This record gives sequence, structure tokens and C-alpha cells, in this order.
Amino acid sequence: MISAGDFRNGITFEHDGKVMQIIEFQHVKPGKGAAFVRTKMRNVITGTVVETSFNPSDKFEPAYVERREMEYSYQDGNLYYFMNNETYELEPIDGSVLGDNFQFVIENMPCTVASYKGKVFAVDPPNFVDLVVTESDPGVKGDTATNVTKPATLESGAVVKVPLFINPGEKIRIDTRTGDYMERAKG
Repeated sequence: MISAGDFRNGITFEHDGKVMQIIEFQHVKPGKGAAFVRTKMRNVITGTVVETSFNPSDKFEPAYVERREMEYSYQDGNLYYFMNNETYELEPIDGSVLGDNFQFVIENMPCTVASYKGKVFAVDPPNFVDLVVTESDPGVKGDTATNVTKPATLESGAVVKVPLFINPGEKIRIDTRTGDYMERAKG
């Protein structure tokens, strides 16, 4: 059991049937009245953030969120198959669990799969991925205004805004958290 007085940033615990993670905490001892712990916590599964106060003696069940590195293999309908890197078994994951940033994932790319009590609730691709531009309009010579972009389709099927000098066949680096072009990929 974890008491509210032992809260630290990053601790996960069960609260009202939900898995919560401490983002910020503050032990408050007012001049009058009992001490309390003011917290800002995130629901690990839905991502919602809540601010709550607890009595320091309140006790909670610890929650163990398992994060495993798995390799994306293929898609079959609404099921996405990931290979467990330790057992080499394929595990199906429902498409509703995947976030918007999954559009930057291609076959054989490593991802972090988060689960709680065996139920997968999130699949996170690497923060930065290198993908080949498969389609984009040619840049117009003389069009040199700063920060001018054009749409480009990547090998994963995602469409991003890239600078005018990027051509089809080039490999570029994308930040999967924002979907932004970062730079030309090296190598």
C-alpha cells in the first residue's frame, strides 16, 4: 500500500478504480487544521489530468503499468500485430488503442506497448522516425520566401508539411509527438 504522504512524481496507483500517476505533489501544513497533500495526477489510460487533495494517511493500492518494447509487424483489418522481442510471438492489438501518431509507423519499427493487468491501453512509436518521402510537388525555382512549406506523402501514408527543397525519394526525420518535419535524415 502507498500512503498519500509517500507520494512522489511518477508514482502510479489505483484511485476509484482508475490508474493514476502523480505529476506534481505538495505537502501542505496550514497554520490551522490538519495537514494535507495537494496533487496533480493524470489518468494513465485516458490522459485526463485532475487536481485533488488527500489526507497524508490515505492509503492506495500500487498500480504496475507494464511497458514493453515490441516490433510492429502488420495490420489485418482492425487488428495490428506486434512481435514480442523476447518470445517472438505475435500479439494482436485493437486499432482503437492506437493514437494519431501511429500514422508514422511502418513495418518492423519498434514501439513501446503499455498495458495494465494484461490490457493494452497505449502504443507509443519512437519520438523521432526517419521516413522516405514517396510523393510531393516539386519546389518552384525562385520561390524563396522563408518558411514556405508543401504537403508530402511519406512511406507510411502520412501527409506532412515539408520545406520546398524536399523531393520524393529523400529520407526525412519526423517528430511523432507533433507530426512536424525536423530535418533531412542522415545516411
